[in-house]
Amino acid sequence: MELILDAIIDTLKIMPFLFVTYLVIEWIEHKASDKIAIGIQKSAKFGPLLGSAAGLLPQCGFSSIASTLYVTRVLTLGTLVSIYLATSDEMLPIMISNSAPFDLILKVLGIKFVVGMVVGYIIDFVSRKTKKEEMHIDAFCEEEDCNCDEDGILVSALKHTLKISFYILIVTYLLNVVIASVHLEQLLVVSPTLTVFISAIIGLIPNCAASIVLTELYLEGVLSFGAMMAGLLTNAGVGLLVLFRINKNMKENMKIIAILLFVGIVVGLLI
Repeated sequence: MELILDAIIDTLKIMPFLFVTYLVIEWIEHKASDKIAIGIQKSAKFGPLLGSAAGLLPQCGFSSIASTLYVTRVLTLGTLVSIYLATSDEMLPIMISNSAPFDLILKVLGIKFVVGMVVGYIIDFVSRKTKKEEMHIDAFCEEEDCNCDEDGILVSALKHTLKISFYILIVTYLLNVVIASVHLEQLLVVSPTLTVFISAIIGLIPNCAASIVLTELYLEGVLSFGAMMAGLLTNAGVGLLVLFRINKNMKENMKIIAILLFVGIVVGLLI
């Protein structure tokens, strides 16, 4: 029952973010798609900067928003990755509740912000050299079978939200069951270099337990700072769950995973 309750609470936390996101998407499609498209193209150069800043906010609401906005190509790949890399999930609340030094919190957030922004701009620079994509909100709505014209914006947004939330609830519960039976901390008691790799992989788990374990083990002196950062950089919360649920291009999803892993491991080893 505790695992079920945790899954329900985690899902309820995300639902308001999802609903607002789908509401905006429906509004863009029906009311101002051309104007919004022009505005997004003009402001794309600020995407990774703003994405990294938004990702720093506690919890993983913005990463779930970013996943949907990327699939509809409202956001660029660079902005998506910048948000994923900067996402803190439960790290900030855990550090504050453990009375962690303020300069440590600033250092962690600063590294995540700078890494997310720099990597985001690099990805967008490379992407612009290879291809330029347009928004395709219509295609997304057709795939999700939302009946936007018949149901209206509010009902359609609610339907999207409930469908994604149900998926998140089921997967989160299954992850809770797995995590409850596996002691993640035991996997991290290895050599310092290998710990960086394992932490980065654990960070990919789309569950708040990953960021909690990594942060607490560092504060207890079990994990090195570099290993913790490797895991926190790859940890995008439920953003990855939403991405895999709505993005049918699995090759693209795996490419994003590979980018997160590469960046997390490299930065962790450098630290």
